[in-house]
Amino acid sequence: MARQRYKLRTLVEARADGRCEYCKRYQELVGATFFEVEHIMPRILGGLTSPDNLALACRRCNLLKGEVIEASDPRTRRSVRLFHPRADRWHEHFRRSRNQLRIYGRTTIGRATAALLRFNDTSEQRTRQIQRDYLAEVFPFD
Repeated sequence: MARQRYKLRTLVEARADGRCEYCKRYQELVGATFFEVEHIMPRILGGLTSPDNLALACRRCNLLKGEVIEASDPRTRRSVRLFHPRADRWHEHFRRSRNQLRIYGRTTIGRATAALLRFNDTSEQRTRQIQRDYLAEVFPFD
């Protein structure tokens, strides 16, 4: 059982290229212990522990998402599903500000996910500023 979990984690990490599949934080910047394999569709809602339902997430995104699968789009105030790393493409739902410090939703799904996961909290912008100003050569933004 432990060997199978290790194989799944290795697959999920490799597929995500060592980055949170929600906020795009680099695992190498904060350490593997602050990254988790998360169930996109939570187990409590019937989600399976299978590669197509697993994503690599930083602890912050994983804790904020929890068992939530829908959130309110701040613009339309409608409840929409969250970004799904296996079914959606990040760049179709999100974009970075010109200075790289903010992540904006392009779609209802992107806006709802960005709001729920608090992508633009001051601490998150400061972290991106440090990455941009001192680490961008090694850890570039997409």
